[in-house]
Amino acid sequence: MDDMDLPMPDVEIESVSPNGLKDRIDAGEDVTLLDTRMESEYNEWKIDGETVESINIPYFEFLDDEIDGDVLARIPDDREITVLCAKGGSSEYVAATLKERGYDVDHLEDGMNGWARIYERVEVERYDGAGTLYQYQRSSSGCLGYLVVDGNEAAVIDPLRTFADRYLEDVVDLGADLQYAIDTHIHADHISGVRNLDAEGVEGVIPEVAVDRGVTYADEMTLAADGDEFEVGDATIETVYTPGHTSGMTSYLIDDSLLATGDGLFVESVARPDLEEGDEGAEDAARQLYETLQERVLTLPDDTLIGGAHFSDSAEPADDGTYTAPIGQLEAEMDALTMDEDEFVDLILSDMPPRPANYEDIIPTNLGQQEADDEEAFELELGPNNCAASQESLAGD
Repeated sequence: MDDMDLPMPDVEIESVSPNGLKDRIDAGEDVTLLDTRMESEYNEWKIDGETVESINIPYFEFLDDEIDGDVLARIPDDREITVLCAKGGSSEYVAATLKERGYDVDHLEDGMNGWARIYERVEVERYDGAGTLYQYQRSSSGCLGYLVVDGNEAAVIDPLRTFADRYLEDVVDLGADLQYAIDTHIHADHISGVRNLDAEGVEGVIPEVAVDRGVTYADEMTLAADGDEFEVGDATIETVYTPGHTSGMTSYLIDDSLLATGDGLFVESVARPDLEEGDEGAEDAARQLYETLQERVLTLPDDTLIGGAHFSDSAEPADDGTYTAPIGQLEAEMDALTMDEDEFVDLILSDMPPRPANYEDIIPTNLGQQEADDEEAFELELGPNNCAASQESLAGD
């Protein structure tokens, strides 16, 4: 719809950048959005927030010279409205149409595609290992990654292909060289950046146990086995095998301070167990996840920080703005972590959200079994990650 030749009204429309809109939302400003995408797209993925009012009216409702009065009645005329669409084309047209009718409007540059390119780096202030640890946050999809820097060396965990250049630029700004690009598992919701960074001279690392899923490029990578260690300056990254979400799910303990759990444990939930073997294998994977959490994760010191590869809309950030929490806090707040095995399995199989959009193409792309160019890869991963086992937060239950 954004490529259509729409008859633009002769009015000037201001635009707001995706980062500018996010700054307003983060500051707690009241924001009213008019989303002109189709209802199905809107229901799958939209911009949310405590101070965000979002209205969905598809763009075609505004194509007639006489817009239906019921449509206009749904749009507040006593405040500023930001109109958005998928790529920024039809939203500008709708905004202009409304401005002609006296509405106070602007539109979102590049639409939801621009929103999906927001990627922020936030320092994990409670990290007490060597060097400095940062968490990357992609608010549009809830994807998280980690960058540890000590001296002139750095490593990134769970990099995204879309932002491969960003990691290289960031480490230069921080006075370091990127030594390692490490994946926790074969992701189902986004395209990994490990191979792209490896092609730039960074040492790509994938879990050894993930190779059996059909990885075609294993010979080009360093394979991390349980207990293997990677040195980044004076910081040590230890490989910890944590199956359950997938058979190859692997966590990385960063200098005994933060466990990057991939999709095993999040600050608000636990992993969904059905993305590798489907519904048929979900119960066995859930039982494996229970064993992993009880024997490999919760046995770590209570002050060890947990940092997952994702967060959902129900997650609450810590005081430093990162989605991290000490194990002791999660164990106290999340009943799922203290249940017996059968209760745990019943719980996480009971409320799983829809599987990630396009996961049937994303997984083989990450395995190297099929190809996607940069634009195709970006389009595949638009939308929520849906990698947790629950629709709502399990913390504080």
